Amino acid sequence: MTGHGGNIYEASEKTGIPEKRILDFSASINPLGVPASSAAVMKKHISMLPHYPEPFAERLCLHIGRHYRIDPEAVICGSGSTELIYLIPRALKPKKVLVTAPAFSEYERACRISNKSRIMSYELKPGNNFDINPDGFISAMSGDMNPSLITDHSSLPFDMAFLCNPNNPTGRLLRRRDVVRIADAARELKCCLVVDEAFIDFCAKESVIKEVGNNPYLVVLRSMTKFYALSGLRIGFGVFPQRIVELIKNYKEPWTVNSLAQEAGKAALSDAAYQQASLSMMKGEKKFLENHFKRLAVDFVPSSANYYLVRSGNAKNIISSLGEKGILVRDCSNFHGLDDTYIRVAVRSRRENEILVKELSALWPA
Repeated sequence: MTGHGGNIYEASEKTGIPEKRILDFSASINPLGVPASSAAVMKKHISMLPHYPEPFAERLCLHIGRHYRIDPEAVICGSGSTELIYLIPRALKPKKVLVTAPAFSEYERACRISNKSRIMSYELKPGNNFDINPDGFISAMSGDMNPSLITDHSSLPFDMAFLCNPNNPTGRLLRRRDVVRIADAARELKCCLVVDEAFIDFCAKESVIKEVGNNPYLVVLRSMTKFYALSGLRIGFGVFPQRIVELIKNYKEPWTVNSLAQEAGKAALSDAAYQQASLSMMKGEKKFLENHFKRLAVDFVPSSANYYLVRSGNAKNIISSLGEKGILVRDCSNFHGLDDTYIRVAVRSRRENEILVKELSALWPA
């Protein structure tokens, strides 16, 4: 669990720099911080802490259903979407699971420890910016594919597959029509397709959340920790097809979403001003970083999310040198499919981005 970004506490202990002064580019969190609306309702509801929260966040599920115009009975909330990533294989017990490489490592870990599933990797190639080819992925799910793109052929075909869209750590986006095509193929193959949309709020029109009601083999996961900067509260949700929603609920522990998280989540989803401000800010800061990346000849992957995957033969020295100054970036060497030349950099505020660019200017190889 130490391989993820965002551990400002460990960085503070190592450097002696106070936690509040650590500049964290290793976790891709909205730099606008917690929505004021969420902060206000948490303060208002602090008196409710002596009481148990709703066991399964029922009113939050209802609010999510209304917000996205989907069936609230299909919604399950969790302590971050990571809880649901572990819940799904525990309940469905897949034998053979397909994941992309690189991708969020918890998919594989959840399947291995929850059900001892056999995991295979559909390996993405740096030559085309690690893009997922929809036809290739469909072939992979069916077991009919180029042997050079998949590891360990003994476990084909698959009964579960994970897609992260936009992908983490590459930031590459599959268009909605392509995800729907993959989901339609999964239905024909009777393969449960889990689409993790943790960063889809930055390109919301590409979400397939409303497709779940039409596809009994599609699950969509959403996080409120990235776009809404509620990481410390741990809040996420999933939308499940009718055929499995009760089974998933039967495996879920109660009370995993605390009272303040439930209230903060409802307020954040209703905060249109925060959402628009976030998208506007992110557009400007991404342009700022990309311009400076190009000036410094930084090799970066174009991204639809709030982070960039960059590559340098000097990556280890860059990570170490920045870390000594309390600037954290994500070492991507532990992502399957990447090596120690890759770094993931979040998009932060203008002040923080300027500091990062200044430090990179001194470190990046000419």
